[in-house]
Amino acid sequence: MPRPVRYSPSRSDRARPPGQPTAPGAAPTPPTPDAPRRRLRPPSTQQLHWAAMALLALLLAALWWLQPAPAPRITQKAIDAAVLHTLEHHNLPSAAARAAEAVAPSVVRVMGFASNKQGKEVERSVGTGVVIVDTGIILTNLHVVRGAERLSVTFADGTESDASITGAQPENDLAVLRAHKLPDDLQAAPLRSTQRLRAGDGVVVIGFPFGIGPSASAGVVSGLEREFESPESGQELRNLIQFDAAANPGNSGGPLVTLDGEVVGIVTAILNPTPARTFIGIGFAVPIENAAQAAGMPPF
Repeated sequence: MPRPVRYSPSRSDRARPPGQPTAPGAAPTPPTPDAPRRRLRPPSTQQLHWAAMALLALLLAALWWLQPAPAPRITQKAIDAAVLHTLEHHNLPSAAARAAEAVAPSVVRVMGFASNKQGKEVERSVGTGVVIVDTGIILTNLHVVRGAERLSVTFADGTESDASITGAQPENDLAVLRAHKLPDDLQAAPLRSTQRLRAGDGVVVIGFPFGIGPSASAGVVSGLEREFESPESGQELRNLIQFDAAANPGNSGGPLVTLDGEVVGIVTAILNPTPARTFIGIGFAVPIENAAQAAGMPPF
């Protein structure tokens, strides 16, 4: 008995979209319903909690990473090593150099002028002075300015000015000058009492020996309460500071300075048994207490 022929759907029928008839007179294929869509579930409270903790951990890690490293601990060994390195690689100024620098802006050159027989003005004396008040009050020796018809002072910055004698203390060979013209930012020298001054203390002398300067020399206090008689005038000076820092004619009236940079005396004389008038190791200075009284300043 012959089998009935079966036909398989053509490719066109398989590709035909749903709802379209597969053959003439056939009913349309019903459309396939859409697949259901998946909804996104909101995160749970526990998930939010863990996310917040993770974010906080990241922030703390970032702050720890960015914070500056702690400063290294300073030990005595490190300090000693730094000081030793500085001493080995840098030349520090000496105590005498520091003392001279502290007072140098207050040191002045003092010159006295007089007329000669022809009526021409000539230099008759040269010495040193030190500014003790920034209004232009200067201490020097009386023998530097005595007999001068005109006085001139030259300040550390080069400013030149005439000056007048405003006070004197002959028993201590001291004179007080006032400059007529002042430089800008004039500095007064720091003064210190001699009460704690001892033999052996380091001192510096600043001045214009033989007109050369300002020059500095260093030494020590050799003694206190010394006496000296001037070979020229026969005047006797008492209660002097003896020192061995080099001083020569022209240093008269200059400051005697401690290594702390403070003026304790005014250089007034040198001892030399010969007529050479040069330094042989013994100089004298008037204590600053006497010098301050000459300027009308209160005692220390």
